[in-house]
Amino acid sequence: MSFISYLSMQIERFAFGINDILIYFIPFLEPYLDNHPETIMIVIGFGGQALFATRFIIQWLSSENAGRSVIPVAFWYFSITGGLVLLTYAIWRQDPVIIAGQSVGVFIYARNLYFISKEKKQNQD
Repeated sequence: MSFISYLSMQIERFAFGINDILIYFIPFLEPYLDNHPETIMIVIGFGGQALFATRFIIQWLSSENAGRSVIPVAFWYFSITGGLVLLTYAIWRQDPVIIAGQSVGVFIYARNLYFISKEKKQNQD
């Protein structure tokens, strides 16, 4: 078994756990969720895409307010959060194209947050 397959199975186990919790608290969902267990992961995938898309709205509004192009710190937090959620979804799907794209992106977003943090520390000294 490959590492990606193993991770995919672990993610699926986690999704089934969420599925069981939802059914426990919202019992009327049981007939649907039992027949469509992938629904939880699809919702997670769309959630990641929504987080990822929100970063552009934040950047746009910040630029409009400043009257120039700016990239606020929130842009990077939404980027890394959305990227991690989409990476989780991609691993579950075992999609090497999305895995490669999101892996590189998450690294870049984390690196930018590191630089921002480093600069803030230097400015405080």
